[in-house]
Amino acid sequence: MSDMTKHRAAVHIRKARREDAQAVLGLIVELARFEKLAPPDEAAQKRLIEDAFGPRPRFEIFLAELDKQVVGYAFIFETYSTFRAQPSLYLEDLFVLEEYRGRRVGYALFKHCAQEAVKRGCGRFEWAVLAWNTHAINFYQRLGAKHLDDWHIYRLDGEELDRLASS
Repeated sequence: MSDMTKHRAAVHIRKARREDAQAVLGLIVELARFEKLAPPDEAAQKRLIEDAFGPRPRFEIFLAELDKQVVGYAFIFETYSTFRAQPSLYLEDLFVLEEYRGRRVGYALFKHCAQEAVKRGCGRFEWAVLAWNTHAINFYQRLGAKHLDDWHIYRLDGEELDRLASS
């Protein structure tokens, strides 16, 4: 198969299943490497798989395949907008293996998530992006996404979260 034919291969998006756990974890490790972060440890990996595929899933994973090989993923979950009185679809992660970027895999995943938002009656589709990831920022802007200047993301974790919860 020539490079030109490979480049035109159709991206297939599907919902992840428990048997995809190792592929999902492998992609998460690659995302951690890309973001220069430590990957989830063994305990976190077990929690992640149970939270994804257990009796009460906390989020959903969609996988992107090219030639029946998993090459990317999107993690989504619903939040709720009190002012719109509608759910919002939140994209936690969208990641494509480096060697498959530029082949519309990210676009296919992102479009699928937008379609899910519409199908579910969501009034919004939201996500956060790291300030240094200009490639992703440009991608989102080309699709019509708007940066929200009037909102700041805050986080409590670790000791601060424990301290507040136990006070």
